[in-house]
This record gives sequence, structure tokens and C-alpha cells, in this order.
Amino acid sequence: MTPAVVLLGLVTAERLAELWLARRNTAMLLAQGAFEVAPGHYRLIVLLHACWLLGLWVIGWGHPLSQPWLMIFLALQVLRSWVLLTLGRRWTTRIIVLPGTPLVATGPYRLLSHPNYAVVVCEIAVLPL
Repeated sequence: MTPAVVLLGLVTAERLAELWLARRNTAMLLAQGAFEVAPGHYRLIVLLHACWLLGLWVIGWGHPLSQPWLMIFLALQVLRSWVLLTLGRRWTTRIIVLPGTPLVATGPYRLLSHPNYAVVVCEIAVLPL
């Protein structure tokens, strides 16, 4: 098994685990009276992400890993974990608003309004490199 296959397997498993977590958190938030904002775009985001991951499997299968890009990607995983830990049960892959709940202003949210989006955009660019 090549290092690229191991990395792609780990990224795929991570994304599947995140989908499970997001579904659980979304259901919990909706049960508490939350609502989804702009649900129409969600299918396109999922399609984009699925095509990105599939494309990585198709073109990245046998390629060697670049150490500098791998280090950047791993740093992004630390930031991703920081976002997930900061949001806790409020983290989802959708835009869910729980009325009466203040916006999160701790962790990476002190620095950026939407750090999760920033991490995902960087991951989409960095992992193929």
C-alpha cells in the first residue's frame, strides 16, 4: 500500500465520520428548534466534495507525497480539529441556526467568522498538490 493510498483512505474515513457527526448534530439542533439557512446549495457542496475526493483517488493513487504539502495538510487537520472542538455539538456540514443562541466567538472564531470554510477551501487546494 502506497503512502498516497493510506492518506486517501484516512481522508475518506475522516469525511465519512464527519458526515455521521454532522447528521447527529443536525438532528439534535433541529429537535431543539433550530432551522437550516440556504438549504438549496447543500447538494452542490456535497457533489463538489465527493467529486474532489473521487478525483483524488483517480489521479493520486500512485503519486508520491510531497512532504511540504503534506505538512501543510496536516496543519490544516489541526485547525479542522480546533474548529470541531470549539463548536462541539453545534458543528454540522449545513448552516444551522439555533434561535436565541449567541454566535460562537471563541477558539478560531475569535480570528475568523468562518474558519471551517477557510480550512475546507485550503484542503481542496492543498491535498491534490
